[in-house]
Amino acid sequence: MKRILIDYKKLSHEVAAKLIDYYPDGYGDDDIITIKKPNGEVIEAVEVRTEDTIYLVKISKSLSNFIANFEETIEKELDKELVVSEFGEESFEGLDSPSEDMEDDDQY
Repeated sequence: MKRILIDYKKLSHEVAAKLIDYYPDGYGDDDIITIKKPNGEVIEAVEVRTEDTIYLVKISKSLSNFIANFEETIEKELDKELVVSEFGEESFEGLDSPSEDMEDDDQY
């Protein structure tokens, strides 16, 4: 079985999803693996296994944010895919900018 040390930003979508499945509420001290490189540098990682590979995902400050935001991002993508498949891409036109013929809500 291969062992790969990798930054979470370089994970495939499949492995990133497994990372979230393994640690849905984040990771704890018991989940952390400490690796000492030949140059003396210490790296901390969490393990994610696939059928043929053990990924050691480097821990960084951004990793916990990634885990917390991953499911929210996936849900938004799935919602958009559902709307596009049902109503077409045109349903998203103009959603980011207000319509020119809309009145200001400040006028009461």
